[in-house]
Amino acid sequence: MALIKSVRGFTPKFGKNCFLADNATVIGEVLMGENCTVWFNAVVRGDVHSIVIGDSTNVQDGAVIHGTYEKFNTIIGNNVSIAHNAVVHGCTIEDNVLIGMGAIVMDGAVIGEHSVIAAGAVILPGTKVEARSIYAGLPAKKVKDITPEMIEVIQRTGKNYPMYASWFRE
Repeated sequence: MALIKSVRGFTPKFGKNCFLADNATVIGEVLMGENCTVWFNAVVRGDVHSIVIGDSTNVQDGAVIHGTYEKFNTIIGNNVSIAHNAVVHGCTIEDNVLIGMGAIVMDGAVIGEHSVIAAGAVILPGTKVEARSIYAGLPAKKVKDITPEMIEVIQRTGKNYPMYASWFRE
C-alpha cells in the first residue's frame, strides 16, 4: 500500500479514481485531482510547500515532485505526464504537457500548455517555456514548435495511464 503521510498538520487529499502504486509516497500539503496516477517509487512531497495537481495527471516511476520552503510551491495542470525519474520542483506546469524521462524543472519555471520538455532536459530556475513548444538540452532551450502529432502523443499518454492503472486494480 502507498505511503500517505500527514506532516505539519497537512494530509494529502485525492480526487475520485486516483491510483497510487504500492510503494508510491504522497506526503503533506498535496491536493490531487481526479483520475490521477502516481507510480512505483514516485514521491510527491508537500512537506515544505503546497503541491496542487489537476485531473488526469500521471507521475511515473521514480519521479519526484517537491517545492522550496516559504518560496516556491508546485502547481501541475490537467493531463500532464511526468515521465520516469523526472524532477519537478517549485514550478508551474500548465495543462497538456509532457515532461520527459529524467528531465528537471526547477524553481519558478513556468511550462506553457501543450509543451514538451525532452528527456534529460534541464529547465533552469525562472525559465518561461512558451506554449506549444519543445525544449531540450542543458540548459534547455526551445528547439521547435510542437506538431499536431506531438499533441496527439501528449493526449494519448494522458489517456493511457488510467488504463494502465486498471490493470493493477483487477
